[in-house]
Amino acid sequence: MDPSRRSVIGAGLFSVALTVPNWPDVVGRMDAALKGRTQRVGMSEVDMVIAMTERVSDLDDQIGGRHARPMAAAFLVNTVAPYLRADAPDHVRKAMMAAASDLCYLTGYMAVDEGVHGVAQQYYLKALELAGASEDHLTYCTTLRGMSVQAVDLGHGQEAMRLADAAAAASPDAGPRMRAFLAGQQAHAAAQTGERNKALRYLREAEVTMDKAESRAKIFGSYDPAALKYHTSQVRYELGGRVGAVEALQQADKLRHVVYRRTRVHRRGLLAERQLAVGHLEAACTTWNLALGDYPLVQSGRADQRVRNIFKLIRPYLGNPAARELYERARLVTPAALLPAK
Repeated sequence: MDPSRRSVIGAGLFSVALTVPNWPDVVGRMDAALKGRTQRVGMSEVDMVIAMTERVSDLDDQIGGRHARPMAAAFLVNTVAPYLRADAPDHVRKAMMAAASDLCYLTGYMAVDEGVHGVAQQYYLKALELAGASEDHLTYCTTLRGMSVQAVDLGHGQEAMRLADAAAAASPDAGPRMRAFLAGQQAHAAAQTGERNKALRYLREAEVTMDKAESRAKIFGSYDPAALKYHTSQVRYELGGRVGAVEALQQADKLRHVVYRRTRVHRRGLLAERQLAVGHLEAACTTWNLALGDYPLVQSGRADQRVRNIFKLIRPYLGNPAARELYERARLVTPAALLPAK
């Protein structure tokens, strides 16, 4: 099935509610997936879904969501949905729903990267429902946190705070890395709503719990010291500390020795914008050039936006040789559809 013609969101199995369900409302609902008689599945099918999700996630990290998301959507419609309707022992059904929840979360995350935010929210809601049905606390909390990230990046601070708080409330027994993961997002959302003391308190909590996490074996590898520095930068920026925001992003860039291309383009683009905002034109040009080195290998709406910003922000400085060189290089590597009119 072509996912562009009939997406997983349109299938009856994946109809969603308009409100975010709380953990007690969804936990243990084994009827969240319709049971059918089309086939019988076992743990080998569950393992295959998990492996496919990991593979798509790797592709997304390296090249962005534009190419990887259609793969995930097709896999959900053509393979995972029939598995959810199939006969299986209860423990297999729960495991399959947990695997499907993780894949829905990933697909929503890729939709955010692509810039189709309504679609992303529907995938996220389905991830919450399936996580509750399978009692997968980790994916439930991670999805709420992802929804908060989406909201704060779109400037909806109050909603971002509500979602971040819901994620934290649903994980009272979280380990230190997960706790840092959630507190960092709470800090960013609080800063955007102007709650300075609250934001700094959450940021300090994230720093303390990250120190504890780094002293142990990694249990939640998607949040690391570089990600915490990114949150530090966001909090400082929202609270008016532009110079401190630049410093924290620079530290994040140095900490992440092996980073995914999409993240490099996005965060280096953001760093360059903030360097320019504090008057560091040539430093900004150097950072933007680093981002442009990876950009042709990435298919990402967020990366596209960072590159579009180059043309708008650097135009007043084209009398500077470094700025002019950057501008011409950006025109060479940017798809024609994204180029500004001359």
